[in-house]
Amino acid sequence: MSNPNIAYFYDPDVGNFHYGPGHPMKPHRIALTHCLVLHYGLHEKMKLYRPYKASAHDMCRFHSDEYIDFLQRVTPQNVQQFTKQLSMFNVGDDCPVFDGMFDFCSMYTGASLEGAIKLNNNHCDIAVNWSGGLHHAKKYEASGFCYVNDIVIGILELLKYHPRVLYIDIDIHHGDGVQEAFYLTDRVMTVSFHKYGNYFFPGTGDMYEFGSESGRYYSINVPLKEGIDDQTYISMFSQVIKSVMDFYQPSCIVLQCGADSLGSDRLGCFNLSIKGHGECVKIVKNYGLPTLVLGGGGYTKRNVARCWTYETAVLLDEDISNDIPYNEYLEYFSPDFTLHPDVSTKQENLNTKQYLDNIRGTVHEILKNLVSSPSVQMQDVPSDLLSLENTEELDPDIRNHQDENDKRVEANNEFYDGEKDNDKDTDGFVDV
Repeated sequence: MSNPNIAYFYDPDVGNFHYGPGHPMKPHRIALTHCLVLHYGLHEKMKLYRPYKASAHDMCRFHSDEYIDFLQRVTPQNVQQFTKQLSMFNVGDDCPVFDGMFDFCSMYTGASLEGAIKLNNNHCDIAVNWSGGLHHAKKYEASGFCYVNDIVIGILELLKYHPRVLYIDIDIHHGDGVQEAFYLTDRVMTVSFHKYGNYFFPGTGDMYEFGSESGRYYSINVPLKEGIDDQTYISMFSQVIKSVMDFYQPSCIVLQCGADSLGSDRLGCFNLSIKGHGECVKIVKNYGLPTLVLGGGGYTKRNVARCWTYETAVLLDEDISNDIPYNEYLEYFSPDFTLHPDVSTKQENLNTKQYLDNIRGTVHEILKNLVSSPSVQMQDVPSDLLSLENTEELDPDIRNHQDENDKRVEANNEFYDGEKDNDKDTDGFVDV
């Protein structure tokens, strides 16, 4: 079987940002991942792109103008001038102000956006952005180490060409920002597998959160307990995703591959192996739909790099050696220097058969309520947000102007009017 056509996005500067001393989120894990991808020779089988940097205008397709304006202006040097905004936008502890914060957001968001555009134009079958997948950011605020929600912005771009987008999240934390954004629409189904209970962050993701209004039954949550292992997780994942595919029939997929669901993660409590985590990627890939693959959480750097490198190989249908090739970061992978070390812990699997059967049954009942996949009449496809001719240096002057956007005819269910109008909403939902 020939390799799928994969577009891989990487900015050499993305690994140089620091959230601050002692902070668990380390962008350096992206540089580590890329280093392994290169030394395994996987880059030779993909198209590599230095991604477009998202502008404030791009980010405001989801986020509020005031919030993005704040992210652009605040720095560690002037932070004292922004005391009021810091609490208003939830920036401070989990989401600190650090040097180059807005540039970092521009890089990971631009890569997801460009990936969506390449998928829309059939320039690739799969687009990979390991720096993206920051699923907690909300319309008006930062949350859980996430400032700009690149996933929502990427999905909004995909909706120009795709009537139904499926979002799948295998991070240990609930994909709350993405669920909230699309909670009221049937054009995006969000499916999240996550730890739930005992005040685990973010505290949302109960299986009875299944959407509202037009989006009723289009949010699927699989709340799990600690200690879940490969066999249990993969069995649950494959069954739920098969049901979702049968009932929803999406035309493209966005897959968030947070690696904090691996065993031994600094902030996690699941017990998945790197192969087990990768099996979920394989299951999704085998559906053969255009797919945007993103990173996400993952706080034991060396294992995040191993995981995403292995999953890059899975997407390429390539077998790679368990022995990590010699590279400039080799000491990070001691003492075993292997791709698949034992990451399991002594954590007991608290997910009983009865508990999992109950979730399966509930998910099936929710999906049975879908009368049929929603039909979307797209009268006109809005033009792309950026030119694909030159992915190195994009001229900011040739992008869409608002008056052009305003002239476009939208599908009838594209935006709400009345109380739920996009201009008036205060609930953080994206009206799609």
